[in-house]
Amino acid sequence: MTMKITVVNTAAGGSIRMELEPYEKISDIIDAAADYWGEGAGAFVIRKGPKLLVGSRTVEEVNLSDGDTVEMIPDPEGGS
Repeated sequence: MTMKITVVNTAAGGSIRMELEPYEKISDIIDAAADYWGEGAGAFVIRKGPKLLVGSRTVEEVNLSDGDTVEMIPDPEGGS
């Protein structure tokens, strides 16, 4: 079942809406959002509230729901 979420870029400002399937990975969200903003995907992570979402997990595994908002933030551990 397709769901729509909002991804907020905390570093550059702005947001995008994405349509996702439950099987898609968090890393897919990072890749698409980073590409949209012309950024390197390795430098970012996705956060929902206070929790960082693991890139290898699926949308379903991290319990994202239709209408959720997540934040794309600079990786606190550094990245490239």
